[in-house]
Amino acid sequence: MSSTASQGEQSSMSTTSARGDLQDLLQTTSVLEIVGDMIRVRAIGAALGDLALVENVDGVVSTARVVSLDRDVVSLQVFTGGKGLSTSAKVRFLGIPLQVTFSDNILGRIFNGAGVAIDGRPELTHDPRIKVGGPTVNPTMRMLASNMIETEVPMIDLFNCLVESQKIPIFSVAGEPFNALLARIGFQADADIVVFGGMGLIFDDYHFFRTQFEEHGVFHRTVMFVNQASDPIVERLNIADMALAVAEKFAVEQDKRVLVLLTDMTAYADAMKEVGVAQEKIPATRGYMGDLYTQLARRYEKACDFRGAGSVTILSVTTMPGDDVTHPVPDNTGYITEGQFYLHEGVIDPFGSLSRLKQHVVGKVTREDHGQIMNTMVRFYSSAKEAQQKQQMSFELSDFDFKLLKFGKLFHQRFMRIEVSMPLNEALNLAWQTLAECFAPEELLMKQELIDRYYSQQRHQQAVAEDNPSEEGVAEARD
Repeated sequence: MSSTASQGEQSSMSTTSARGDLQDLLQTTSVLEIVGDMIRVRAIGAALGDLALVENVDGVVSTARVVSLDRDVVSLQVFTGGKGLSTSAKVRFLGIPLQVTFSDNILGRIFNGAGVAIDGRPELTHDPRIKVGGPTVNPTMRMLASNMIETEVPMIDLFNCLVESQKIPIFSVAGEPFNALLARIGFQADADIVVFGGMGLIFDDYHFFRTQFEEHGVFHRTVMFVNQASDPIVERLNIADMALAVAEKFAVEQDKRVLVLLTDMTAYADAMKEVGVAQEKIPATRGYMGDLYTQLARRYEKACDFRGAGSVTILSVTTMPGDDVTHPVPDNTGYITEGQFYLHEGVIDPFGSLSRLKQHVVGKVTREDHGQIMNTMVRFYSSAKEAQQKQQMSFELSDFDFKLLKFGKLFHQRFMRIEVSMPLNEALNLAWQTLAECFAPEELLMKQELIDRYYSQQRHQQAVAEDNPSEEGVAEARD
């Protein structure tokens, strides 16, 4: 009897506890004020980062997240925005942080900044969900970068290699084809999975990325998180965190080599600034919040080559308003990332671009002549720019200056245009061919053993092609 009574008491207690938890979950509170996409309510027990449901007077339910606590006053960001909300709306706290769906089913899918599928396909309501915005990786679990990601973009592969676990931005300005370059890298890069995060995209850009991934056959291994310019600005802040959470999970649990593409980080920073103003935070340089560096670093530091698992590589776009590299966003980004690709006038500038990790792969996992050819080509192109200035100023040019001018023209046509696409070894061979067309071997100032092996080979191929200009002769020269 006592045992039965005890079990009955335990059952009654558990039922009471469950009802209490349910009551806490369903507890609602009224809105104190609405400021932009922010609402403030009075509540006890809410935790920073927790999700809540906001039910408007018309019955529309929106998701919100706790962003600040001031005693019993809780500030929340409403994902769908504050437009149309009433102060009579009810808020229900869920007691869980922001989560995103993760399973193999998300490959080939498109989600918005609230994690909701927007591609018209079935919802993944029964798939597992993971926490968004967790801590960065324990340094003891990081491997030294040692593998290259081949993009088939010569100005990257040949001169500033993209290395696994690297975090590197594309610095550019409005009007430049940075999205075209990012998409090209996405469908050409040697990666297992591509995770795309678009922030503040106009519809044309969103449609462009989607069709490019579909037409080039990589959409089935791509996950897209997209916040369009017409979407609530609050959701823009979730895009990078969702993309990186998914990428990290694929790398750690499935040993995948994941490439994360983010555009545009300046739009992301502008969204942080706008939300910060609504939170009545004190602005710093040019109106951006004082924690801009910290917020950017928290995202970029997700790049990692995991010990015993896969890797996450981050390639982002950072537009520079007014082409000003001292603007707070590119300025802070430069201290966090490992170099940059500088895109202007439709080409990747070899002088403004830098990959600080390329020494880990050049000549080690790439061909032996990579380092020498890289340095020689940039040296000659620099001299070609000087010769071009002399020509524009009507100075007398030497025979070597004319060689430099020819080289500069060929270098721009064959390597610098972002439309150019070729594997690394083919680009190395073309570099030797370009040198052989413009300079004598003694003018190269390179290791003699490399000249004997590669320069002489290119000279032989040219001779064969000149003697037999037919298609068969060209093919024989290439072989």
